[in-house]
Amino acid sequence: MKILVFGSNGLVGSAVKRNLTNQHEGMNLLFSTREDTNLFSFNETKRTIESFGPNVIINAAAKVGGILANNTHRTSFIMDNLKINLNILESCIDNSDIKIINLGSSCIYPLNAPNPIKEDSFMNGKLEPTNSPYAMAKLSAIELGSAMSLEFGHKIVNLMPTNLYGPNDNFSPLDSHVIPGLISRMNKAKDANLKEFEIWGSGKPLREFLYVDDLADAIDFIIKKDINDSLINIGSGEEISILNLAEKIKNILNFEGSLVFNNDIPDGNPRKLLDSSLINSYGWSPTTDLDTGLDNTFNWYLQNS
Repeated sequence: MKILVFGSNGLVGSAVKRNLTNQHEGMNLLFSTREDTNLFSFNETKRTIESFGPNVIINAAAKVGGILANNTHRTSFIMDNLKINLNILESCIDNSDIKIINLGSSCIYPLNAPNPIKEDSFMNGKLEPTNSPYAMAKLSAIELGSAMSLEFGHKIVNLMPTNLYGPNDNFSPLDSHVIPGLISRMNKAKDANLKEFEIWGSGKPLREFLYVDDLADAIDFIIKKDINDSLINIGSGEEISILNLAEKIKNILNFEGSLVFNNDIPDGNPRKLLDSSLINSYGWSPTTDLDTGLDNTFNWYLQNS
């Protein structure tokens, strides 16, 4: 088997690289980055795919960010992700033997979808407005993949992971997701001996988090078991408020200041818990609890920041 991974330097791609390298010694693997392939170019994307001739493509390439980045850079979030997904999928139209595992996001689901959110909530309501451009790009990729499957017989598995975190995440103070953002900003507050730390929003929203190496394990599981459902949720099944999450991180960092809230920054969806019973029914479940994952992530941050 030959597996091609796009976006192998990112959070998900680097975890997939660790997993596949450890689990499949001797397998023909290509870990593509922007150094070898400009995914905004159809010709470069198609050339990489045709020259390697993969049996499986894992699309982990994306422009990603937290709520502030999504809500601020709305145009680039939809345009960049549309280009990436369109070029990869269009490059595969003539070869339906390639199985494509496409990484989406739980933000594709409607704002008012019942929790836990099932796969059949797909395209069933209005999106949460702060990240709707990113969600629309992911929805378009799913719809294009569905069209290719129906018209040409492609096997395209769209994975909808919950909020991810872990090694090699983006720890930018402004453009990151919640966990790396809290870690980097709170660590700077600790180093500066600040008495207060500001949390964006009210701290009340409930979120589900998944350690990225567990997602990589789920991808490997899907390849080994030859699972071909078109849409699969991947979550931990546990949720926590942003306030309680911040308190956990505060304890890990030994930050002694108090937590305050900035209600001028939107909370986003008040609750978002995935129903992962489909992937669980095949025999997969995550193995990394939140406390362990946060410890691992903070240690990686200290060693690499």
